[in-house]
Amino acid sequence: MGAFIALAAQVWSLCVKELLAMVKDPANRLILFAPALIQSLLFGYGATFDLTHVPYALLDQSGGKAATELVARIDGTGVFRRAMTLRSSEQVAGAIDSNDALLVITIPSDFDSLLARGETAPVQVILDGRNSSTAGTALGQISAITAAYNLTQGASAPVSIVRRAWHNPNLQSRWTLMPALIAGLSLMQTLLVAALSVAREREQGTFDQLLVTPLTPIQIMIGKSLPAMLIGIIQSTIILAIIRLWFQIPMQGSIVLLYVGLVGFTAAAVGIGLSISAFALTMQQAMLYTFLLINPMMLLSGLLTPVRNMPDWLQVITYANPLRFGVDMVRRIYLEGAGLSDIAFDFVPLGVVSMITLPLAAWLFRNRLS
Repeated sequence: MGAFIALAAQVWSLCVKELLAMVKDPANRLILFAPALIQSLLFGYGATFDLTHVPYALLDQSGGKAATELVARIDGTGVFRRAMTLRSSEQVAGAIDSNDALLVITIPSDFDSLLARGETAPVQVILDGRNSSTAGTALGQISAITAAYNLTQGASAPVSIVRRAWHNPNLQSRWTLMPALIAGLSLMQTLLVAALSVAREREQGTFDQLLVTPLTPIQIMIGKSLPAMLIGIIQSTIILAIIRLWFQIPMQGSIVLLYVGLVGFTAAAVGIGLSISAFALTMQQAMLYTFLLINPMMLLSGLLTPVRNMPDWLQVITYANPLRFGVDMVRRIYLEGAGLSDIAFDFVPLGVVSMITLPLAAWLFRNRLS
């Protein structure tokens, strides 16, 4: 019994020593507690499939009493927000493609007259299939509102919903998720490769030798950036080949434009990775900082849940997340066939992130590691 107590006391002493070592360093305390706190808050606000502010466009060609009552029921839910009132069917494509509306509700000109004769009156709902899960949920709510309206009319189904989904005809979740992974999965590898590049050399003692060469910090940064970008592009190519050849999801846009967008996105990701690498003192720190960033970047990208579902203050934060614009760019090119003018805005935040992080990494090379 005495030997067991002595052994337990030794183990306890070692546990106390390890705990003190973990919390003694302020950086370790931050790494231990900050990720759980930050990520739990972000998941609580960002990871939501609830529909709270669904923008929709209305094309009411009837203008009658019944149509007005049905639209009032939709607006009265507090879930659907009318973003646009269309005047002609030619405006429907612009409302969907510009992301101004998740769905377009079209009421035909003979809507009221059909109901007056006791016939079924169709209402067309055009959905943005690039976000199939949210569009499907929104369609379910529209159908429920219509069913409630039908009950007030005393007929089984005087109003019927005619569904059309653009860019994803069958609302398959794979069509929404897989193209976004061209940017999402490559980000993890690119960020990790860039984050470890300088930290590895510093830990191995070879970075000091690199600093005494005739290379300038800018040249070092370029030499570190291009291989990481190449790895990211190769990763994206592999994912693209699997999506196109194995899962056979048709690509609507230009392959050249897709790679132009991926270069801009990868440059921003590499800039973040190199800044982490230059700031971290060891490879372990670089890996911890990288994994600390990856989860929030994935969550706030719109990869799984729409950015429009997040609180306004969180949507502002997503502008600093290159993955948000990488995902938007890839989805629109792949599924929608968007052109350069359609995705031009996505290059703006990507360029800003690159112009901040790449010079920051070069400055850290010169001032922190020399």
